Amino acid sequence: MFLEKTMQETRINKFLSESGVCSRREADRAVKEGRVTINGAVALMGQKVSEGDTVEFDGELVKNQERPVLLAVNKPVGIVCTTSRREGTNIVDFLNYPVRVYPIGRLDKESEGLILMTNQGELVNKILRGSYTHEKEYVVRVDKPLTDEFLKRMREGVPILDTVTKPCTVEQTGRQSFRIILTQGLNRQIRRMCQALGYRVRFLKRVRIMNIRLGDLKTGAYREVEGEEKRILLESLKGVSGLPFREEENGLPD
Repeated sequence: MFLEKTMQETRINKFLSESGVCSRREADRAVKEGRVTINGAVALMGQKVSEGDTVEFDGELVKNQERPVLLAVNKPVGIVCTTSRREGTNIVDFLNYPVRVYPIGRLDKESEGLILMTNQGELVNKILRGSYTHEKEYVVRVDKPLTDEFLKRMREGVPILDTVTKPCTVEQTGRQSFRIILTQGLNRQIRRMCQALGYRVRFLKRVRIMNIRLGDLKTGAYREVEGEEKRILLESLKGVSGLPFREEENGLPD
């Protein structure tokens, strides 16, 4: 079966992203790992796809996705936010959605809560690029009672990963628990911030990304983001670049 696509030539990473297989970053990794073929031959980095070419990803024929999909997923602990089939607990296989979708950003294996998944590469790039200003909200429980000094330093910025975290909103919700809103996406940011201040995270759950809330969605379940909720999200992304998100940039924090 040949792929029908009205195009002249498109780089393989962009083609896979627009076809709903994975993000461009994930596509580059897959090409490097030899998981992508064009007309039966292993694809090369930067190689272009022409109309009529047959493209396979992990041995499966790539087809165009006609309907754009955006899902809100309540990721359980133990599931990894990756499209790689080499990771047995990857979120794509866990979700088993009838259309191939992939995660926007990350949420580490030990954490749970809201992760957005889509088959729209441009939407992925826009959300990740805008993550420097877009809010992400978490509820956290640590291993010992909170102090005023801990809350103050968390709000003002903590030195981690050769930088200082941006000021953020932190609200104590219990003796050992708090709610935090970030507009930054450093790797394992909340865990690293707490560790730098002598605390260990015992529970971490993301409950909101921008205007999308987890609500009462059950663990392991998903729902489509549509209607007014999706309209508000897309409106907030106007003017954000849809160019590929670079590896050295930070995405949604985990």
